[in-house]
Amino acid sequence: MHPKLVLLLACLAPGLGHAALGRWSRAVGFAAFTLFFAALTWKLAPHDRSLVGRTAAGLFVWALSIPDAYRSAVLRERLSKRPRPLTASGAA
Repeated sequence: MHPKLVLLLACLAPGLGHAALGRWSRAVGFAAFTLFFAALTWKLAPHDRSLVGRTAAGLFVWALSIPDAYRSAVLRERLSKRPRPLTASGAA
């Protein structure tokens, strides 16, 4: 999958870029931690704060997941284009 598509998916929802790559544990982990920390800051932040202020920790985790998904996609793409070494039988 093209890294820019993974980047777009990661921006749409936490863990979606990782899910598109088939990295389900990371996808579920980022989604769960995003929701957990958003709920935690919602509970602890003063009620007069904005929506962004009341969910800041969750948004921070989501922001961390975006470059992680992109880097994973870039690495996967680079590894898939690398020539495979020959085995002892001469097959690739």
